[in-house]
Amino acid sequence: MGTDRVVAGRYRLGSRLGRGGMGTVWAATDELLHREVAVKELHLADGEQSLERALREARGLARIRHPNVVVVHDVVEEDGRPWIVMELVDGRSLAEVLREDGPLPPREAARVGAAVAGALLAAHQHGIQHRDVKPANVLLDRTTGRVVLTDFGIARVPGSTTVSETGAFVGSPEYTAPERMEGKAAGPESDLWSLGALLCAAVDGHSPFRGESIGEIVHAVAFADIRPPEAVGPLLPVVQGLLERDPARRMAAADVQTVLVAYAETGAEPPTPPTVPAVPKARADGGERPPRRAGRRRRLLAGLGATVLIAAVAGGTAALVVLRGSGSEDRGHATTAPPTSTAPPTTTALPTTTAPPTTTASPSPTVPAPSALPAGFRTVTDEHGWSVALPDGWVRQEVPPRVYYWSADHAFRFGERVQPPGKGTAYDVMHGQDVAARGAKGPYRGYRDGVVTRTTQNGEEAALWEFTYDGFADGGGPRRTFDLCWVQGGVMYDIWLSGPLDRTEKTRSDFDTARLTFTP
Repeated sequence: MGTDRVVAGRYRLGSRLGRGGMGTVWAATDELLHREVAVKELHLADGEQSLERALREARGLARIRHPNVVVVHDVVEEDGRPWIVMELVDGRSLAEVLREDGPLPPREAARVGAAVAGALLAAHQHGIQHRDVKPANVLLDRTTGRVVLTDFGIARVPGSTTVSETGAFVGSPEYTAPERMEGKAAGPESDLWSLGALLCAAVDGHSPFRGESIGEIVHAVAFADIRPPEAVGPLLPVVQGLLERDPARRMAAADVQTVLVAYAETGAEPPTPPTVPAVPKARADGGERPPRRAGRRRRLLAGLGATVLIAAVAGGTAALVVLRGSGSEDRGHATTAPPTSTAPPTTTALPTTTAPPTTTASPSPTVPAPSALPAGFRTVTDEHGWSVALPDGWVRQEVPPRVYYWSADHAFRFGERVQPPGKGTAYDVMHGQDVAARGAKGPYRGYRDGVVTRTTQNGEEAALWEFTYDGFADGGGPRRTFDLCWVQGGVMYDIWLSGPLDRTEKTRSDFDTARLTFTP
């Protein structure tokens, strides 16, 4: 039933979108800004204390700015209760998709899982645990396919007492980690167990811990042998890495995102290392489980990188390897000061002698032939001798020691820089940049969600840095950047690509193509 009630003098409630134990969500219109929003009316049990806690939690969630986390616009009080105003996602929950359309193919499940892993990583970096990751809380935008993690209603937020800490268990047992089920202290790793169960549900239709009673579910989660469904197929190494009963042995969110993105975008299956053990049964006698063999994650990720690169080239596709991390957007490395301006150039500022990118007649053997490139791309040979595949129409600009290529609308920018190797590895350099960016005087306004990942490029050790910041000083909004750094032939190469935060998937895809096709 619809309603014409107005909350806080500006949010006119419409139809009810859903109702749960923690609150009711309404579609609404923000009459001040003339936009559609979702408004969550929280159900409180103990009055003023619950109100204060809910407000702290909502404000904490508003700090998370990530493309796969629901955006919190406002927190208001009405009739002594808090109402959380969020973005309205036009789509269905994963639970609805599974119920109405059936299970997802493994590659689509990987895409969804990678997005959720990225959202959890961003939340955990702010000290926030979701604690209710399940298909009903994952939304899929019907137009763009964007994946959004929502409903942080029982999240653990720094400085706030959570519902479970008052003595009540809340959550969805089929997706609840065993340490939480047993009442033990639970950290961010408990969200990753839930992600493992969600991946199983995405390809099989339901959690592997489904039971007829709460007792059966508890037994399945805490004691029984864990048998992922056959439908997980190529996702089995990731599922096994997540459904580890020992939280310390679970796969990290950044690793999960790396593997799932690569598989989703290329179809190259994550390898199953011979050292990956079956998920162990809990020992009733308190004995120790077999120790995890060292290097498992490194071998999985390294094997993935080699497999995907080979598969991408051999299969004639340039939509390739994404090994998570990113962006040397507008700065040099530790040995070089950042440029004096980060604003995009105007048309008149571009050198009049600079010609648009040209297609090479005879691309290097390591670069896919033009017919193998994604539609709308062509191979560009820069005047400095290197080549790369970029979308048609991108225009060159040189700001020594950097070379940029801009999209026609100046929304996207590819950058390249060559310099002598510095001290330490490529990872050391990127890690140093990440640390510097987090400082009060870092080169990026609003720097956040920075992650540096070890990977390889052309057989050499490399580092990938991914981050978000508030964008150029003269406007344009937040940006997402992907940056790869490696040393080859005694030279340090650095390539990066950035774009608007709300177009992260295109930025990532274009960067992946550039990474695969870049030839020094």
